[in-house]
Amino acid sequence: MERKFNKQPKLHIKSGDTVLVLSGDEKGKKGKILSVDQTKRRAIVEGLNMVTKHIKPTANTPQGGIEKKEAPIHISNLQLVDPKSGDATRIGRKRNEDGKLVRYSKKTGEVING
Repeated sequence: MERKFNKQPKLHIKSGDTVLVLSGDEKGKKGKILSVDQTKRRAIVEGLNMVTKHIKPTANTPQGGIEKKEAPIHISNLQLVDPKSGDATRIGRKRNEDGKLVRYSKKTGEVING
């Protein structure tokens, strides 16, 4: 009997990382990741990809109105910014002295905390 596993590959970014947007309307801008949706492979970046949402008047918001909020960006369009140099870098994984898997910058070789 064959088993199928729907295991998601590990992502190169986490919440709290600073990233650079590689394509789209926000290309070239940097921002901090607020949240990551692993199943859809999308991330919400602080202050980027803003959309307007119309809010219907309710008991909580009697005025209603228009709200601006961040929309998710696909993680293939994001690249981590190296904390040491401030440039975009690729990510590698290696084991540290304790045997724990850590992320490191391919550009500078420095371990990325987070």
